[in-house]
Amino acid sequence: MTHGPTDELDDAFHKIEDAAPERLRRAIRWMRTPRARPLRLPLGILLILGSFFWFLPVLGLWFLPVGLLLIAQDVRFLRRPVGRMTLYLHDRWIRLREWWKRRRAARGT
Repeated sequence: MTHGPTDELDDAFHKIEDAAPERLRRAIRWMRTPRARPLRLPLGILLILGSFFWFLPVLGLWFLPVGLLLIAQDVRFLRRPVGRMTLYLHDRWIRLREWWKRRRAARGT
């Protein structure tokens, strides 16, 4: 599915891929191919539904953004908000890790 040269969702997937181990990178790349479309939508819906049972030991609230990422690949009006949400969360995660490193370094001196 072509959406122009690049958009927020593509940027978000690239940042996720850069931070992921190689096995996960291959899985992400495959899930974004047109061949994976029949699997993407049902899996995304199941992950979103599973996120409502976050209190169970195996399931988690993290299912929600992953499910939204999968669905947004095919649902055009979700691409921008899900891409922006993912980029925002990625930025917050990087800032939190940097803050934690600085805090640990300050305690170590």
